[in-house]
Amino acid sequence: MTLLAIDQELARRSYYAATATRDRTYARLEGDARSDVAVVGGGLAGLSAALELVDRGLSVTLLEARQVGWGASGRNGGQALAGLACDQDLVRDQLGLEASRQVWQMTLEAIRLIDERRRRFGIDCDWQPGYLALAVNARKSAELRRSLDALRRDYGYEARWIEPGEVRRWIDSPRYHSGLHDPHGAHLHPLKYALGLARAAAGLGARLHEDSAVTAIEPVDGGGYRVRTAHGTVLARHVLLAGNVYLQGIARVLEPRIMPVGTYIVASERLDAGLAASLIPNRAAVCDTNFVLDYFRTTADDRMLYGGRVSYSTQTPSNLAEGLRRRMVGTFPQLEGRSVEYAWGGFVDITMNRAPDFGRLSQRLAEDGEAGAERWRDVYYLQGFSGHGLALTGLAGKLVAEAIHGSTARFDVFARLRHRPFPGGTWLRMPALVLGMAYYRLKDLL
Repeated sequence: MTLLAIDQELARRSYYAATATRDRTYARLEGDARSDVAVVGGGLAGLSAALELVDRGLSVTLLEARQVGWGASGRNGGQALAGLACDQDLVRDQLGLEASRQVWQMTLEAIRLIDERRRRFGIDCDWQPGYLALAVNARKSAELRRSLDALRRDYGYEARWIEPGEVRRWIDSPRYHSGLHDPHGAHLHPLKYALGLARAAAGLGARLHEDSAVTAIEPVDGGGYRVRTAHGTVLARHVLLAGNVYLQGIARVLEPRIMPVGTYIVASERLDAGLAASLIPNRAAVCDTNFVLDYFRTTADDRMLYGGRVSYSTQTPSNLAEGLRRRMVGTFPQLEGRSVEYAWGGFVDITMNRAPDFGRLSQRLAEDGEAGAERWRDVYYLQGFSGHGLALTGLAGKLVAEAIHGSTARFDVFARLRHRPFPGGTWLRMPALVLGMAYYRLKDLL
């Protein structure tokens, strides 16, 4: 079964799809169009870019192969968190402390940006502030405390440390040793938010097209690009590739730099309001600090939404719903006997170092020694959010819009992050990753 076929099946089971109203559709691209910018991909990154670009007076055509918000943008854990998927030390080691501080501040801006947009455009997306990072044992606690101390020292980051004796006041679970509370983090209904962004972008003048998979991009003599779909073309001065694992071969030079990883979530039956409120009294989003982590939160309609299984081979885990239900009950024994009503998943795009991969297509082609690489300078790409993209995708779209509008400084900070392709090529990189992740699972158990 292909990646797309697997993902279509997973998408049908989503709690988010069952509880968000798609009250607007966007017609397939037919015929020839012109725009200042063509955006490929209707997830949060592409929608954010479209919104920011039309806000700056540029014309935009967005092409989505399926429906806006269909992929990871509309099916993720719903947690908007500070920082990147990689350790901040990696950013500091590559870019230096001052640039690393700039990146950190931009990740906080990314969370604020969601709040600003939902207020500005009246997007009802079940916004709930607060985030708990929790350690499962003393060793993990010491690691988390060292990380917090470093962030305070180097980045001015403040969060409340939760001692072992305080944990049960924050979460009614026997599983956790200690942790921290971050008031900057938040959670939301990601599909409601994505659909709201689409409405906002269209309302400002962006032309959105669903069922419009891009089949090719061609440089045009004299500048610009022709973006082709099965039923039409867009002639644009700039192009943004924001399709991540779904670019379907239109920029093959980018593919070795990311790997599709399956992530999975369940939602319980609706709980008694008192029980739901007692599980996480301040309604914060929660993650543990394991490398292969569990993440969860209570929803606006009093369900426990619980994620924690991954697949590095694109194969959906067997007994998905029951496996995650057991993990949920292991964390909250008081949910024994409660059923799981939804079980779904999707694919995120991870990089080797878990840092985001932003840049211009010309840079990647030049690295590969391709002739004429400079002709692709005005094709930008955003990928490699590595499962930590709910907030960062929105900021990334804003940074690309700034760059296209003439201010490249902030985009170029991220573009300086260095990446390596996954080893093993097309056929061996997935087995190699499976073995590598088995090692990290073992470390989590020690």
